Amino acid sequence: MTPSERIDPVSGFGPDQLAGFRIGVTSDRRSADLIDAFERRGASVLHAPTVRMRHADDDGPVIDDTRSIVAAHPDLLLATTSYGMRRWFEVADAAGLGAALQDSLSAATILVRGPKARGAVRAAGLDDEGMSDEETTASLVDRAVAEFGAGTTVAVQLHGQTDHAQLERLAQAGMHVLTVAPYTWSNAEDDDERITRLIDAIAARQLDGVTFTSAPAVDGLFIAALARSRHDEVVDALRRDVVAASVGPVTSAPLRAVGIPVLQPDRYRMGALIRLVCEHLEDRATQRVQTRHGEVQLRGSVAVVDGTPVRLTPTSVTLFRALVAARGAVVSRRELSGSVDGDEHTMEVSLSRLRQSLATPGLVATVVKRGYRLDV
Repeated sequence: MTPSERIDPVSGFGPDQLAGFRIGVTSDRRSADLIDAFERRGASVLHAPTVRMRHADDDGPVIDDTRSIVAAHPDLLLATTSYGMRRWFEVADAAGLGAALQDSLSAATILVRGPKARGAVRAAGLDDEGMSDEETTASLVDRAVAEFGAGTTVAVQLHGQTDHAQLERLAQAGMHVLTVAPYTWSNAEDDDERITRLIDAIAARQLDGVTFTSAPAVDGLFIAALARSRHDEVVDALRRDVVAASVGPVTSAPLRAVGIPVLQPDRYRMGALIRLVCEHLEDRATQRVQTRHGEVQLRGSVAVVDGTPVRLTPTSVTLFRALVAARGAVVSRRELSGSVDGDEHTMEVSLSRLRQSLATPGLVATVVKRGYRLDV
């Protein structure tokens, strides 16, 4: 970005809509969709998968479970994820069980957790008879328990992490439960430098937002932060300064459990999440104040002074954020020093660098013996 470029408030999806903002992406599968959407709108993206979807080293257990389900001729199938259903049929086909599995399930009532699972069911040549009310495993089990009685044989396609509580509910309702787990989740390695960079950036408030598309990704972040002795710092940053954006209520649950406010779309879709993040950062995370030197904006790591953008260092962003938030009121030396975790001398050196970067004499005014303020 050059000084001659202009950043104007944009409603919609212009190429500069997220210019200056930095977003963390924690997903593994389909992360490219998120990254591309944010980068095309001008954001800088830090990608660090906090959990990975992985196949078993040996498909033997999936094949064994498939044989058991085919032999049982289940009355009911609960399909939870699109990827899980596709992966299940891929393994079955490779083992010569695809036709038998399709025949067995075609005679069953199929309930799906959400529209993506429905699409995978139909792609397998099958059809469902209903969807869960809230697109969650719990609401899917609610429907199964309400509509099917004791003695029902139910096959459950598991999704990465086994939800033992929901399986127990089916068993307590008198159902015979069979399961298949076509894939699992694995947490990031302790020595993954991408995760370390993500955690450091969150703790230092150098990200404006972090996106989550699965509950295991949230758990993976917290586990990695604990391993690096930064869990409390990460949680505190997400509670106050870094926006946590989630695709839906199941993903949001572990964030809300530790008091983190969550940005969540009404429709639990990737596109809706992207739109909401863009709108939030553009409309609510951009700070604006009128000064004697023109309008000043702070858009993530970019200051915009009378239409001219200037990219700031993390320390300069912290100082400028405090001054912009005060809207012309005096911010004391002690407050500014505390915001950058330094003494007054270190703060003053950093403030001098901020002034040099802004290249607008008088914009940051000194108030003798008190502190600093914007010249409004």
